[in-house]
Amino acid sequence: MPNFWKELKNPAFLLAPMEDVTDTAFREIILRLSHPDYLQVLYTEFTNTDGLCHPIGRDKVKSRLQVNASEQKLLKEKDVKLVAQIWGNKPEKFYEATKFISENYDFDGIDINMGCPVKKVVKQGSCSALIQFPDLAGEIIQATKEATKLPVSIKTRTGLGKHVTEEWIDFLLSQDPAAIILHTRTQKMQTDFPAEWEEMGKALAVRRASKLSIPIIGNGDIFSMKDAKEIYAKYPVDGFMIGRGIFHNPWFFNPDFNPSIKDKLDTLLEHSRLYVETWGKKRNFQVLKRFFKIYVNDFNGAAALRARLMDTNDLEEVENIIGSFKKLHTIK
Repeated sequence: MPNFWKELKNPAFLLAPMEDVTDTAFREIILRLSHPDYLQVLYTEFTNTDGLCHPIGRDKVKSRLQVNASEQKLLKEKDVKLVAQIWGNKPEKFYEATKFISENYDFDGIDINMGCPVKKVVKQGSCSALIQFPDLAGEIIQATKEATKLPVSIKTRTGLGKHVTEEWIDFLLSQDPAAIILHTRTQKMQTDFPAEWEEMGKALAVRRASKLSIPIIGNGDIFSMKDAKEIYAKYPVDGFMIGRGIFHNPWFFNPDFNPSIKDKLDTLLEHSRLYVETWGKKRNFQVLKRFFKIYVNDFNGAAALRARLMDTNDLEEVENIIGSFKKLHTIK
């Protein structure tokens, strides 16, 4: 299986895996809005390996790996890669889960979550907690690689309570992953402090010294293409992973497009319809509301409209409110 990470444009742009955000419906919307010169890699929501390895648990978590046929079509048309991200803390479960994914789905890669900073997850010894257990982390990486021919990447942070960037990146490089995605914050920093891109400089220096060509992707506080260009001038990473930036602008990966009010409202409706069509009663309609603010902003009446939308309980109410707003403001 070819390592697509080595074939991406430089710098590549990726959409980060996000809980209750990057499901198949939202990924499809982003694919529709994005320009292929920018968006190159999408991620699933993160999926628990223990759940995937349990007969009952599998049914509860496999929705995170769902890919609608309409999304799959767009991925191929735009040549965008889709990576399944998994998390846990047991090497044997990573092996089993990875084998299950490789045999039952059509992903382009597997990513190991060694970066999630959520305290309850870290207390379990998973995700960013693995930074303090390199031996276990190494076993997990090798078990995952052994289970698949797909390229295996790692998403991580610069440390737990403090930066250990050089030691950690040196260790990860020794494991020969397909790529490293480095969020330039520690676990303790959460998102309460600005990303510290100086740590990326250290990571790139370690890679230079190693004489390896494993791609390193940067993550943290990229809210515009301007941000990415400025950081790239200082720290020439192989790409940028965009997380919260997509909530500031869902057209992030189409920087030359300036959406009208109609574009924003029509996209909100498309997303809402696709979400309901995809999940029905399987997922709570309330989850959809976190997306309303990314479409309804920066125009007259946006705040009041958003407040009304936040009180909705189903698709019909959303359609009626948007329809009334369009009619009132003669938006066709």
